[in-house]
Order: sequence, then C-alpha cells, then structure tokens
Amino acid sequence: MNLLNYIDRYVPSAVKDLFKRELHFSDTQTSLPLTAFVIVYMLTSPLFGTLADRWSRKALIAAGVALWSLATAGAALATGFVSFLLARALVGVGEAAYATISPSLISDYFPAERRNRILTLFYVAIPVGAALGFTLGGIVGNAYGWRAAFLVCGLPGLLAAGLALAIREPPRGGFDPVALAAVPSWPEALRRLRATAPYVIAVAGYVAVTWAGGGMADWFAPFLHRYRGMNVAEAGSLTGTATVVGGLAGTLTGGLLADWLKKRSSSPYLMLSCISMIPAAGFAVVALTAHGRLAIGLAILLANFFMWFYTGPINAIIVNAVPAAMRARAVSMSILSIHLLGDAISPTMIAGISDRTGNLMNGMALIPVMMLVGSAIWGFGWSRRAG
Repeated sequence: MNLLNYIDRYVPSAVKDLFKRELHFSDTQTSLPLTAFVIVYMLTSPLFGTLADRWSRKALIAAGVALWSLATAGAALATGFVSFLLARALVGVGEAAYATISPSLISDYFPAERRNRILTLFYVAIPVGAALGFTLGGIVGNAYGWRAAFLVCGLPGLLAAGLALAIREPPRGGFDPVALAAVPSWPEALRRLRATAPYVIAVAGYVAVTWAGGGMADWFAPFLHRYRGMNVAEAGSLTGTATVVGGLAGTLTGGLLADWLKKRSSSPYLMLSCISMIPAAGFAVVALTAHGRLAIGLAILLANFFMWFYTGPINAIIVNAVPAAMRARAVSMSILSIHLLGDAISPTMIAGISDRTGNLMNGMALIPVMMLVGSAIWGFGWSRRAG
C-alpha cells in the first residue's frame, strides 16, 4: 500500500510537460495540483488522527486507499485546470487517511526498541514508489500519453484497498510501558506535543528536508528534459532509477546505522540524520550542475542515498516520543507541519522563481540549501542531547 501511495503521488511529476502542453498550463499551474494535494492532505490528516483514536484503523485505511486510487485514475478524465486540480486534491484525502494511521498501527505490533528497524522497512516504499511513479509515468506517458499513465498507476490500488480489510488490528499501546488513561482532547494533545522537545526538533528538521525533497521530486525530471536534452521517458527513467537505488539503499543503511549507533551515542537518530544531510546537499549541487548523463545519474543517486538516511530514525523519534493514545495525532501533526511548510510550497516556489526569472535553475538552487537547514536543526537537537 505504501508503494502505491508514492507511485500515485509522483506520477504527475513524470508527465508534467505532457499535460502542460495539452492542457495549456504555465509552470506554476503544473505545480499547483501538487500544492492542492498537499494542502488537502495536511489539513485532513488531523481529522484522521482523531478518528484513528476511536474507530477501526483498518477500515479507515481501506477507505483511504480506495479513494486515492480512484482519484488518481480520475485525473485521466481532466479537461482543464479545475478538473485536474480537483482530482489531485481528492488524492490528498485518501492518502491522509492512510499515512496518518499506518505508522500508529505498525507501532502497536512492536516494542519501542524495534520500531526504528520496522519503520525503516515500511518507509523503504517511499523511494521505491517514487521511482516507480517516475519510471512508469515516463514510459507509459511517452508511449501512450499522460492520461494512460494516470490510469495504469491508479487503478491497481483498488485491489490493495480490499486487502486492507484483512489486516489484524493489534491492541492500542500493548507494548508501551506507560499508557494514558484516556484519549486527551486536542488542546491537551497539542500542549503535550509542544512540550516534547525530541518531537519538536525531529519535526522541525523534517520540515526543511521535506521542502527539499518535494522540490527535487517535482522538478528534477522536467529540469533534465529542458536543460540536459533528455526526452520525457529518459528524464523520468534516469530520475526514477537513481531515486530507487539511492533511496532504497539509503533508507536501509540509515536504519541499520542508527541501531548500530545506539551504544555509541546518546542521540544516534539525530546524529545520523544531521551528518547525512551534508553529503546529500553536496551531491545535489553536483546533480544540478553536471552535464553528462552518467555524472548526473550518479550524483542524484548519491544525493538520495544520503538524504534518505533519516527516514526510519526520525519517524521512530516521532512515534516513540508520545504515548499510544496520542500517537496517531502526533503523526498527523507531523504530516501537517512537514507539508504546510515543506512540499506544499516548495514546488510552487521553485516554479514561481522559474516563471519570474526565466530560469528553472534559480529555483532549484534552494534544494541543497534546505537540506543544510534540516541538518542544522537536527544537529542542534543532537548537541542538546549530548550536552
């Protein structure tokens, strides 16, 4: 399900220039549907965080997967900006139900000390799904048109939605040593989250890195198409292959290294996340400035490799920092934060700079800068714990 989640999220980026030409969009209009998706996604996440504390989590997951799959396929029927925007916004509702609830459900299957490794495996689907979205979208879009790409990537999710109903739902907080006696109100939950320093620092760095990742995911393939002489399929395949290899290896390596560092650091998760963003930013600069395909592919692979180290460790901090009765809402507020200030605005900001200056590179230059901002925030948390 998480694989399909990210395939459907990123297929529009692979075929951006195809629907831009047919539907007569500007650069800004091609990114606004992603912004609409993220805005709806982040605004509905707290709603599903509340429902998850009271309703059947597997039923909510099934409904979410079905909705986003139908909405992805529905984009193939778009005739203009409004209908395309509406379809992508509905994807956000379905993905909010899934992404908010799944980590809390998974966390109830395992004790805290195992959650980093388990969540690392869960989040491996992000780079793989994103890569498949770019690759499938680019290949199908180049051969059969962008509408076919949305149908091929969207409809299989209906099968996964049915499988969601077969999930065994574990007891809430069964592995937590201390549980809240009752589900707190939203004001009380927000007060507790604000007072939990590990949670706040983890999410703050997550915001900056999500800004960078969202901008890179939405605009790197079009950048290669426009400035490096690649067609849509080539740009999508190169971006997708580098993302899946680098992201998969980075996610797994980061999760394993974080557990290995537990006996060597008082804050291994923040330490690793901080340090890994420095080479990620460096290789992102190389990917944007190189001209040879081998050099570009290798640089974007290495940028993704180091960037994805944080995935399991930071999400483990988020779910471990709060009791089970607040976990779904803690995840929902992290989703709201990283998208409100992260990838809800980065693609459109990059597009706006491109439209204003006539050069997409001017906007893309902010990507490595934001990686370093995330590194600095996590580094502050690491030094605070070490001190």
